[in-house]
Amino acid sequence: MQSFGWLRPRSVEEAAEALGNLEDPKLISGGMTLIPTLKQDLAAPSDLIDLGAVPGLAGISVEGDRLVIGAMTRHADVAASPIVREKILALAVLAGGIGDPAVRRRGTIGGSVANADPAADYPAGVLGLDAEVVTNERVIPADDFFVDLFETALGATEIVTAVRFRIPDQAHYIKFPHPVSGYAVVGLMVARLGNKVRVSVTGAGSHAFRVNEMEAALEASFKPEAVAGIIVDPDELMGDMHCSAGYRSHVLGVLAKRAVAAIASPRP
Repeated sequence: MQSFGWLRPRSVEEAAEALGNLEDPKLISGGMTLIPTLKQDLAAPSDLIDLGAVPGLAGISVEGDRLVIGAMTRHADVAASPIVREKILALAVLAGGIGDPAVRRRGTIGGSVANADPAADYPAGVLGLDAEVVTNERVIPADDFFVDLFETALGATEIVTAVRFRIPDQAHYIKFPHPVSGYAVVGLMVARLGNKVRVSVTGAGSHAFRVNEMEAALEASFKPEAVAGIIVDPDELMGDMHCSAGYRSHVLGVLAKRAVAAIASPRP
């Protein structure tokens, strides 16, 4: 691990100023991705900007038709929150399946969303629940946020301060997890929002994405059979040491049917 400076700002404004003035800084919140990356010498920032002392970045509340989660809110707190479990149970389930207990107690929603790991769980929730990513500079719609592999729409001095999820009529998150890391080999969120349906996928491509053909089919008929014949082209998916793109395409279809069945015929 290489040497670097360490800053502990007391406000978002102070942190943003440091981002703009330092040579090659990195923000750190829970550190669940950044610390291992530093240990393996896969990153060499000039400075780390620790957001742990910035007030007002953690918390869960409801504002109109939105569930608002502060960027520094831990995964374990999202999973256990009575508010989240009442308003968007699927999001609590998603957070409760991230990594392992140690990761869930340290990792934050803002860090996960900003990092945009292609196999992370939260991106599927952000897209599927038509969320808004709030930064110190603007509000970014979910559909515009995830750009490519570990790449988002965030500018050089932008800091995620909260994520505002639309409260759905119904939603379900399901994933095929890697047996060791818990990352999504394929993860899928289905959400009903009025007369619209959103189907979002993580783990299968370079970044989270929506499956428009499945959405249209489910808006016409919300049954597992509606998505049974829809195949996401493997050429558009990712193949790696864990499984091929073709296998991911197959799993995606299976998960979609299971997610729709869980919503359409919930267990008592």
